[in-house]
Amino acid sequence: MSKTKWAVDASHSSIDFSIRHMMIAKVKGSFHEFEAQIEADPEDLTSADIRFSVTVSSIDTRNSDRDNHLRTGDFFNAEQYPNMTFQSTRIVKTDDGEYNVTGDFTLHGVTRPETFTVTFEGAGKDPWGNEKVGFSATGSIKRSDFGLTYNAALETGGVLIGDEVKVSLEIEASKQA
Repeated sequence: MSKTKWAVDASHSSIDFSIRHMMIAKVKGSFHEFEAQIEADPEDLTSADIRFSVTVSSIDTRNSDRDNHLRTGDFFNAEQYPNMTFQSTRIVKTDDGEYNVTGDFTLHGVTRPETFTVTFEGAGKDPWGNEKVGFSATGSIKRSDFGLTYNAALETGGVLIGDEVKVSLEIEASKQA
């Protein structure tokens, strides 16, 4: 394939995360509003241009009180910093269909380089003849690196909220004409 523009199919894609809670469990959540601009040869991502923007207020942890707190200045400050973004800067092939994608990740007004492991899941045509591709991505960020430091000490030791946030993406995209 040649380098082509791809549009993310949000109804068949997801951005999910998990974080430690009380040092004993994990809380999982998703962001429901996001967009991406992808220009790539899906069989060789090394020259791809990948840009993501996620609306942080679209967070969903299945608990509205927690979600509302996450939108405040204690965490995302969604009113002042409505989006988190990622712009690829370097892509290295690590195996057949496997890549390390490094880019500028911006959250809460802070931009830092972050690397995600991306897998090309395959390509095909849907029943209507549209060309589709699939990708999975995983990685982690430290929320403290982005100024997200709200926490509470636990009586038994440790803290209420972990620092490492594990991120996973499942992306289905359609070839643009």
